[in-house]
Amino acid sequence: MNDKKFYVSTPIYYVNDKPHIGHAYTTILADVLARYHRRLDIPTFFLTGTDEHGQKVQKAADEHRMTPQEQCDTTVVRFKELWKKLDISNDHFIRTTDPEHKKVVQAILQNLFDRDLIYKAEYEGHYCVPCERFFTAKDLVEGNLCPECRRPTNNIVESNYFFRMSNYQEWLIDYINTHPDFIQPAFRANETLGFLKQPLSDLCISRPKSRLAWGIELPFDNDYVCYVWFDALINYISGVGYMTDEEKFKKWWPVSYHLIGKDILTTHTVYWPTMLKAMGVEMPQSIFAHGWWLTGREKMSKSLGNVVNPMEMCDRYGVDAFRYFLMAEMPLGQDASFTEEAFVTRYNSDLANDLGNLLSRVVKMTLRQTNGVIPQPEAYGEDEKDLMAEIDRAVAELPQMLDEMKLNRGLEVVMQAIRAGNRYMEKTAPWTLAKKGETGRLNTVLYCSAELLRKAATLLHPVMPHKMTELLEALGMTGEAAANPDIAQLNDDKNVLSGLKMNDILALFLRIQAEEPAAKPLPQEKPAKPAKQENKPQAAKTEMPEGLITIDEFFRTQLKTAKVMEAERVEGADKLLKLQIDVGGEMRQLVAGVAQYYAPEQILGKTIVIVANLKPAKIRGIESQGMLLAAKNADGLKIVTIDGNMPSGISIG
Repeated sequence: MNDKKFYVSTPIYYVNDKPHIGHAYTTILADVLARYHRRLDIPTFFLTGTDEHGQKVQKAADEHRMTPQEQCDTTVVRFKELWKKLDISNDHFIRTTDPEHKKVVQAILQNLFDRDLIYKAEYEGHYCVPCERFFTAKDLVEGNLCPECRRPTNNIVESNYFFRMSNYQEWLIDYINTHPDFIQPAFRANETLGFLKQPLSDLCISRPKSRLAWGIELPFDNDYVCYVWFDALINYISGVGYMTDEEKFKKWWPVSYHLIGKDILTTHTVYWPTMLKAMGVEMPQSIFAHGWWLTGREKMSKSLGNVVNPMEMCDRYGVDAFRYFLMAEMPLGQDASFTEEAFVTRYNSDLANDLGNLLSRVVKMTLRQTNGVIPQPEAYGEDEKDLMAEIDRAVAELPQMLDEMKLNRGLEVVMQAIRAGNRYMEKTAPWTLAKKGETGRLNTVLYCSAELLRKAATLLHPVMPHKMTELLEALGMTGEAAANPDIAQLNDDKNVLSGLKMNDILALFLRIQAEEPAAKPLPQEKPAKPAKQENKPQAAKTEMPEGLITIDEFFRTQLKTAKVMEAERVEGADKLLKLQIDVGGEMRQLVAGVAQYYAPEQILGKTIVIVANLKPAKIRGIESQGMLLAAKNADGLKIVTIDGNMPSGISIG
């Protein structure tokens, strides 16, 4: 990405219904990325908003017995209220009913029409109302169903206006092939290139008012309104001053990331770049398509009744915990499963046990031993050097992970440092140092633990701004240092804590207690009389049948759960994948011969089973620290994975 500025956008959301977890996830992701770049002292612009035209909005208005504008004005409030609750820090909220946006859309339409890039023709096609898209007969599934949402389509014959999108097919194929960062993750680019193998049709960009009156009127024919997708995509440039503020537009465009869900890949990677090419506007730096939140294996949808309400989750568990779970749980680009069980497990493990426990220990020990004043440390020993190396690794790696869009991996590196802090407290035992009167050593332990917390809270602040401000205030920091800590200054080794007065704090994250099932009543029966013992001779010892092992021999093999954080092919080896796995907070590298059966993206994010105490071995010159379990037969190979939600590092057996 361009380190001179950072411009990130979300899709603009339909106002036909209330927001759900999909809207919340994309917007929180954009917010976290924007906050990180601001904390790195990079000028940042964050755009989000609402898509307020089209047939779905008109239909919702009819159902609610109000005008389309009233429908928009009513529903947009729900989005704005949720963004406020989720602490979204967008720089601009655009509505496609804004007069400035309408003027820009009409100016673009007129320009393309004047240049014969928009023409009128009769069209017959299968129209999907929910998707607001035309499809050809060959696109349909099961006879008449939309290939995107699987709902029935309507066959329509009418005159419409078309954008000459087909003119740009070969250019777009070449552009995608020569700009590997344009569509991310890379396998999504392959999906678009697969779509472009078929002849590209021209894009119908109008709807007759006789069928749909709610939209931006075409400037060259007032009997038609603009197609909602053509109108909506233009928000990305109208929202930063295109045609209205040349200096502003020059400052922020091209966008660093268009964040989108994978279900709108075609509109953003085919429609949008061809529109920009026709307009003579520079291409986006990257269009990043994230995965879906699933319930089990099912995509969340209103029709299935399995949609998570973000308002309810925030009310129940807190906004910052909700933000953290969404960012930590989903590897960007992949699908992820949302269950309350998984949420509670990660919350208790990462936030209550690891982070909250470390803060509580440090604050209470400092209040008790130094009257709350963070002491001056003495010279570091090996334990202190190792501890500081852990958090400094997170300081160094997190910006790199942001550039690579591996946010969940970056957060895990920070959590590893926090776990190291808890191990450090156990090893150094400051409570024992206090009893022995080893004041100098005690001061060093308390300072280093507080310093680790300061750096970790700064790194986690964009994800959990309120809770991390509370943490920094507990360390005695105030003002901007607590409310807007600067990640860019974490490489400075200056002691900023010694002399600050800590503040007592209640538990930062209260542990969530799982509801215990009601105990079953014991049967009211008299105990059976014990049988009389007879002096029978002991059976002779039998020899172990060949091939069997004892239970002791079995338990010499340590089987553990591990989560795949990164996966890539081993260069020059058709059968090998190199995996980075998390085993209970410990990162390991593993080489597995599964590349013929699994692409890297298919294994990413899975919780697998490994032999954890296998002696490391080098495979193709790459060290492998363990072995995954898999089953193979004539039909193929399947990796052994865990059913349900289970943390990494759990022993099996």
